[in-house]
Amino acid sequence: MTGMQAPYARIAAELRGRIERGELLPGDRVPSTRAITQRWGVAMATASKVLALLGQEGLVRAVPGVGTVVADRPAAGGPGRRTGAEDDMAQRARIVRAAIAIADAEGLAALTMRRLGAELGVSAMSLYRHVQNKEQLVALMADAAFGEQALPEQPPPHWRERLELSAALQWQLYQAHPWLAGAMNLNRPMLIPNGIRHIDWALAALDGLGLDDNTRMHAAVTLFGYVRGHAVDLEPESDAARTSGINGQEWMRAQETRLAALMDGGSFPAFTATRVDADLSPESLLHHGLGVLLDGLATRTTTPPA
Repeated sequence: MTGMQAPYARIAAELRGRIERGELLPGDRVPSTRAITQRWGVAMATASKVLALLGQEGLVRAVPGVGTVVADRPAAGGPGRRTGAEDDMAQRARIVRAAIAIADAEGLAALTMRRLGAELGVSAMSLYRHVQNKEQLVALMADAAFGEQALPEQPPPHWRERLELSAALQWQLYQAHPWLAGAMNLNRPMLIPNGIRHIDWALAALDGLGLDDNTRMHAAVTLFGYVRGHAVDLEPESDAARTSGINGQEWMRAQETRLAALMDGGSFPAFTATRVDADLSPESLLHHGLGVLLDGLATRTTTPPA
C-alpha cells in the first residue's frame, strides 16, 4: 500500500504516474533534488534516491547544464505499456484537446505554445516534439473538431435533405467552437480528413442529378464556404460578449435610438418602409440564404431524383 512505502518510493511513484499519464512529456524537466526536498519535506539523500530510481527505470535522464528530464523513450516492459508511436499519438491528442479548450474559452488569439504548455504543466519547447508549429496544431484542432460529429452512415434519401443536414452539422460545430470558422481559409484550404468528408458527402449527394463534375465540386465547396462565412462572426461576437458582458441581442436593443435617428433623416426610404416581423438572427440569415442557394442549385439539375 502507498502508506507503507518508503518516502523515496512514494515520491517516485507520484512522478512516475505523471510521466505515464503524459502530464510530463519527453524533454520536460522533472523536479530537482532541491525541489523535491522543498515540496515533499524530505532529506537530500531521499530526493537523490527518487531520481536514481526513476533513472534506473529509464523514465528520466540527466542532461548536463539542464537537469533531469523525462527520457525520450521510457523503458519498455510491464503490462499495458504503450509503444513509442502509440504514446506519441496519445500525447498529441492530449495537446490538441487542451488547445481546443483554450480556444473555445478565450479565442484562438489566446492560444500560444507558452500558454498551452502552462496549461499542461510542461515547457513550451516540449510541445514541439509532437506538433511542428502552431499552424499544424490549429489544423489538428480543426480536424478533431470536425470529427466530433459523424455524418450518418444512412443519409437522407433526397439530395437537398442531405445537404441541409451537412450544413446543420457544420453550423453546430462552428457554434461549439467559435474560433473554427476564422481558422479556415478556402483559398488555402486545410487538408484535414474530417473536413474533406463534408465535401465528399455533398459530392455524393449531387451524383446522378445531371450535373457535371465541375458544377458538383463548385456546389459542394460553395455550400461549405457559405456556412463557414456565416460562422466567421461567431468568434468576434463571443469575444465581445465575454469582454463587455453584453450579448448581441442586448447590444442591438441599445442601438435602437441611434437607428431611429438615422431613419428619421429620410436618407434610407426603402429601409424605413420595410417591415420585418422577425429578428435578423444569425440562424434566420443562415437558413434563408441556404434555402436560396439550394433553390438555385435545383434549377441546374436535369435528372429528377427518385
